[in-house]
Formats: sequence, structure tokens, C-alpha cells
Amino acid sequence: ASCVQYRLVVRDVNTLQILQLYTCLDQIQYIEWSSDSLFILCAMYKRGIVQVWSLEQPDWHCKIDEGSAGLVASCWSPDGRHILNTTEFHLRITVWSLCTKSVSYIKYPKACQQGIAFTKDGRYMAVAERRDCKDFISIFVCSDWQLLRHFDAETQDLFGIEWAPNGCVLAVWDTCLEYKILLYSLDGRLLSTYRAYEWSLGIKSIAWSPSSQFLAIGSYDEKVRILNHVTWKKITEFEHPATIANTKTIVYKEVEKSPSVETERLSFPPTRALASSLFSTQSKYDISQVPVSLQYIKPVADRANPKMGIGMLAFSPDNCFLATKNDNIPNAVWIWDVQKLKLFVVLEQLCAIQSFQWDPRQPRLAVCTGNSKVYLWSPAGCVSVQVPMEGDFQIVSLSWHSSGDSMALLSKDNFCVCYLEREEV
Repeated sequence: ASCVQYRLVVRDVNTLQILQLYTCLDQIQYIEWSSDSLFILCAMYKRGIVQVWSLEQPDWHCKIDEGSAGLVASCWSPDGRHILNTTEFHLRITVWSLCTKSVSYIKYPKACQQGIAFTKDGRYMAVAERRDCKDFISIFVCSDWQLLRHFDAETQDLFGIEWAPNGCVLAVWDTCLEYKILLYSLDGRLLSTYRAYEWSLGIKSIAWSPSSQFLAIGSYDEKVRILNHVTWKKITEFEHPATIANTKTIVYKEVEKSPSVETERLSFPPTRALASSLFSTQSKYDISQVPVSLQYIKPVADRANPKMGIGMLAFSPDNCFLATKNDNIPNAVWIWDVQKLKLFVVLEQLCAIQSFQWDPRQPRLAVCTGNSKVYLWSPAGCVSVQVPMEGDFQIVSLSWHSSGDSMALLSKDNFCVCYLEREEV
């Protein structure tokens, strides 16, 4: 699904043919599929309205109007039959049921980066709350939205919450001004508190491993610390230095090469296809000899949100690798071997990393850097692929299909779908 101003376009993944075309009341600012892909919500935050469309029954329609309360966020519940709307100034969360048309209210949700978290099985929801200048966590049962547990979080200014994939542990972390991560059980017991240091900028990002055995914490001091699920103590930390000296680490460096064109094919004026190949620079990967010095940017100290520390990290679906990005070294992706707890590969790009995402079915990482190329890494090696599009197509984000056979590449104004051939086993 994609939106063009006030129109929602639903296409077939394999043929990109338009299946449905819906017209909304205003410019769409957010879209989201339900978990079973039968419904899609379109949020129009400026008007405080959410419209829901059915794929099976195109004539069926639903409009949710928050009225004077306004709207700042909207999302599906895991069952795909309830919509959670957050009103302006985070006064409340309104839970709308598509089946019974009933409404439930959750008061005092906290305005933070990640204030709502669902367990992977969809049974429970945790909400971060702020009342009387203190942080609280409420855990709800998603089947009937009844309150299961309510407890105060031992944080100064809670920044985010995230469930472990097995749904047994809730990670709660504090603002970047205080390094503190708390781990709570489903019944609200504090299992452990972890602090790496004090009096400096703290946690920037976190990621659970798919097996729930490891919790990776990215910090402003350019390190990733790994906690284990038995004692919740640190088992190792990964540093991101500007110079890579270990001979066992493979460093792939992206290099530009000018395209080779046969002189017999040249004509004037050149054909459109030939012109695009003449003026588009291709790239490939070379294996660098260690030691390798990476491009390091010193952050500006007197500005807010400094570009430093571990801004992105993600585990591969098979639990074998961890990909990280240190914002001080914006052109590099670091891939760590989780079983050996060592650095495995570094990809050094020509441009700054915009986004990366693992293939949901196998250890294959897709990377984009704001140009018209997509980069793929797997343990077998890595490759640079030019997107065959006319004009300037700058890929700023990407998203894998759940099958791992294709991915959507997004620029600011356009998108394209990249199909990958499945290897015959």
C-alpha cells in the first residue's frame, strides 16, 4: 500500500497492478496494515481523523473522529480489530473496537519515543504513563483491555519500553542524561537494574535478540554492551574504534568504477538507456588490507542531539549476527558474530548510512546510503546493486517483504520494489 496525498493505492506485490484505490477525506500522513492484512488504517493527524478500509469488502468503510481532543498517533492492536489513538498533549489513549464499536480509555500516556509496547504473541500491552511528575508502567490484557498490573518505574524521565520476544521481560530505559535500564517481569517485579557509568550521556538505542537471550544496549560512548538473560549482567562490550587492526576482521570498502562502454555502440545523440549508463557511476566492493582507518567525524559539542554513539543496531533473524552503526563513523556498518562475540565484518561505504534491515528469513543485510544503489551482505560476501531508474532516485529507507523474496526501496517522492531470485537448494 502507498499513499499519494489523499489517495490510498493498494497494489499486488508480484505484478504491482493496482487492486484497490481509496479516496480519503484529507491528506494521509500515516498508513498501517492490520496483522491479518484484511484492513488498513489511514491517519490524518491535522484533522484528527482515522479512516479504515477493508480489502475484502471495498464498500465497507469506517471513520473515527477524535474531535476536539485531536490526534498525534494511531496504531493497530495485534488482533487487527482494535485501533489505539493517542490524543493531543498525550491526555489519553482511546481504544476503538471495529467489532463491537465500543470505546476504552487509557489515561496519562507518556509523551516519549516508545511509550506503547505489545508482546510478540499479542496477549499483553505495556503503556508508559506520567502522573504527578513520576513514571509508571501499566500492563493490559489485549483481549478485554483490563488492567493486569500497575507499578511505578524507577526512572527519572522514562524514554522507552520494549518487550523481549518471548514476552517474559520488559526493558525500560531512562533519558539519555542518565544511564539506566530496568528489567521487569510480567507481574511487575523488578528483576534487575543495569548502569554502565554515570555523569555522561547514556543509552541511545537497544535491541533484543530473537531468542530473548541477549539484550544489546547502544550508548553515546560508542560502545554496545550485551546483557545475558540469566543474571542480566554484562557479558561483553563491542567497541567501535576509527582504526581496525584485527587481521581476522574482513573490511569491505566500496569503490567507484566508471562504466565500460563499447565504442561501436556509441551514437549521437546517445539513446536514453546508453546515456543513463554513461553518466551513472557504478560501484563494487574491494577487500581492504588491515589496519584500516575509517572516516571519523568529531561531534559538535555545543549543539543538542549530537551525532555520536550507537544510533542503529539490529540482530539477524537466526540470532547469529548483530549489525550496528556508530554515528561518529557514519559511513560504516559493523557486523558482529554473536556466537563468538567478536567483530566479523565492516562495510565501509562512500556515503553515510541511512538505513539497514535484515532479511526476515536468512542472515542477509540490506543497506542504503541515500544514493540510487542498494547494498546486500551475507556471510558469502557482499554486492552493490544499481537501481535501474531514470532520474535521481535517492534511497533513504527500505523494507523487506516477510518472505524475504523482495523489498521496497523508498525515496522522498517515489518507491520501487526490488525482487530477489531465490536460490535453488
